[in-house]
Formats: sequence, C-alpha cells, structure tokens
Amino acid sequence: MNEMELIGVRIEMPSNAPIVLLRETGGVGRLLPIFIGGAEAQAIALAMEEVETPRPMTHDLFKNVLDDLGVRLERIVVTELQDRTFYAQLELAGDNGTCRVSCRPSDAVALAVRTGAPIFASESVLEVAGHTVAPEGEEGEGPPPEEVLDQFREFLDQVNPEDFNG
Repeated sequence: MNEMELIGVRIEMPSNAPIVLLRETGGVGRLLPIFIGGAEAQAIALAMEEVETPRPMTHDLFKNVLDDLGVRLERIVVTELQDRTFYAQLELAGDNGTCRVSCRPSDAVALAVRTGAPIFASESVLEVAGHTVAPEGEEGEGPPPEEVLDQFREFLDQVNPEDFNG
C-alpha cells in the first residue's frame, strides 16, 4: 500500500468530467487521477474548503453516524481497477474490532476529508493508472504543486477514460 495525499478536484477538459487527483507521498510521487461524478466532486470540494452546509450532506451524515456509534475511519484504500472502474474500501475500527466496507473511491475520499483519515492506494492500481511527473531541481525533490498541476493538466489533455482500462 502506498500513502496518498489529496491534491484536489479538477475538471478534465474538453469533456468537463470531474476527477479527484491523488499524489503518492513517497516513492516517485505518482499522480492518480480518478474520474468521479459531479455530486461527489462537489462533496469533496466543500469538505476541502471546510464549508458547513445548513443541513448535513450525505457524507457528513455518514461521518456523524460513525461518530455516534463510536466507530473510527482508520484509513481508505483504493484497492483495484477493473474494467475501467476503481474500487475502494473503508477500514473501520470500533469496540467490536475492525472491518472493511467496499465503496466507490469518490465516497471514500469525501469521507476521509471529513474525518482526517489517511488515503492509500494499492501498488497494482498505481502501476496501471498512476502517472509519473518528471522530478526537477535537487535529487528527491519534485516540482512545486502548481507545476505538478500544470503538467497533469497537459497529461489530461492527451488522455481518455478508456486509457485506464486494466
């Protein structure tokens, strides 16, 4: 498993398809783009900006239920890519032990942002769908975040969702 950080939610042009962008925190810092739905993109963006809505949105509700039940979201894992579909798991811990729940990566990320849970991706997913950005500057340092996003936008201009077929 490779720890990832959430870079943000972007719109892929020209299709206007939202993506969530994750970056490997160690290793070569591979980027992992995951195409998601508009509602999930909004839910992630609102949580990243710490916007409080008048009534709980679905992911806020789920977090509240977990809190009230005394269950912690230990981490989320993007586990696999099959037939152009990403899969993820919530790793939950409570008084009765731990369990894993299958879910969409977009829902997992939206919940992770709300709980502060770490995000991971399996090596097999990164091998198939990860995008390496060429490092610049001193050894071990990558380009600044703005440059990473510019390079990734250039990558997105050349890629189609079908390219992620495992």
